[in-house]
Amino acid sequence: MGFFKKRETQPVAETKEIIVDSGVISDPLLKALLDNSQVTRDSIMNIPSVSACINKIADTAATIRIKLYKNEKDKVVEVKDDPRLYLLNEETGDTLDAVQFKKAMITDMYLSRGGYAYLNRVGTKIMSIHYVEASKVGFQTNTDPIFKDYKIQVNGRYYERFDFIKLLRNTTDGMMGKSIIEESNTLLTMMYASLLYEQNLVKTGGNKKGFIQATSRLTKEAIAALKAAFRNLYSNNTENVVVLNEGLSFKESSNTSVELQLNENKKTNSQEICKLFLIPPSIITGNATEDDRKSFKEECIIPLLARFETAINSVMLDEDEKGTYFFAFDTDDLLKGDIEKRFGAYKTALDSGFMQLDEVRNKEKLPAYGLDFIKLGLQDVLYYPDTNQVYTPNTNKLSVMGEAPSIDSPDPKEPEEEKSKEEGGEEEDDES
Repeated sequence: MGFFKKRETQPVAETKEIIVDSGVISDPLLKALLDNSQVTRDSIMNIPSVSACINKIADTAATIRIKLYKNEKDKVVEVKDDPRLYLLNEETGDTLDAVQFKKAMITDMYLSRGGYAYLNRVGTKIMSIHYVEASKVGFQTNTDPIFKDYKIQVNGRYYERFDFIKLLRNTTDGMMGKSIIEESNTLLTMMYASLLYEQNLVKTGGNKKGFIQATSRLTKEAIAALKAAFRNLYSNNTENVVVLNEGLSFKESSNTSVELQLNENKKTNSQEICKLFLIPPSIITGNATEDDRKSFKEECIIPLLARFETAINSVMLDEDEKGTYFFAFDTDDLLKGDIEKRFGAYKTALDSGFMQLDEVRNKEKLPAYGLDFIKLGLQDVLYYPDTNQVYTPNTNKLSVMGEAPSIDSPDPKEPEEEKSKEEGGEEEDDES
């Protein structure tokens, strides 16, 4: 009837999807690149440079003790009897001790979304610190992009964010960070694929892969015999040889490790890994100079410790303590140079009056002499801050700092004998 007109359909362009069957690809390097496989935390720790960098950083930072300080007017006083210090430096109350706890937190910060530890409180007192694997931690967040807030979920239970120490890197929300696996996945995937490729070379005895070209069609029996012969050749467990009859030739389809320059690439990639962690490569290879060690401490360890300190202070201090008390890592041992340079620095500090002898002995963990004076210089003027008195050993004079001698008083430098003679002479003149 013509009431309805059939709609003409537009031809749809054909799209061809290329599917790579990883099962038929025997080269691990090619398989990893074609599959775009993602490396995991466990797999990248098989890369020697990654494992060395993380263990070096974590071991160095985890062994540094944490101290508590208090601001008192114009000076900072160390607090030594706080029970929280024992939890942070000795026994956490968990199955991990303090060093293991700090190392696990730092490792998770690099390889996972962050390092997390639960603070077990009874009232306002922290009784123990419990490390929690990052994979066991979940979050419940609000939708406000400005006034952000969240709760932490572990094993089906919800906790407040101030119940956890959170050690994060490159975070934008304060609850989870970004691991090096997310940031540098391409580099790490390539290095892990190269590692698998080397493993395969070892298993096959380093023989090149390839295919057989025949001038005439082979029977099934001949093909099966060739496959068995090459399988034994690549098994690398016996001395085998493959004999090719007339009309057969072997064509290579892969390069050797020398042709791929795997050794040179490994060295270059290891240096790139060190850049990710801000570590001089010589620290890992064992030929570091004094400047390299200084760079490692200042550019890698010190920023990490500052991040850890902030995470601890934000949740382990009471609200009335914040601004007055603070936790800090004792970096004195970390920043100590060799004994000659260290003692030279102490001598300069003593000669300039910047440090006193007992302070130097305390730095070196030696018993103090109990000297309560301050050396002002010239090695013969001693100042007592408690009484505001100045003692000069050369003249055996003890005076009060800031008090000027009176006008009528005799000159302290004038000998007593001269004074008595003058007084006697004046009396004789008066009598005459």
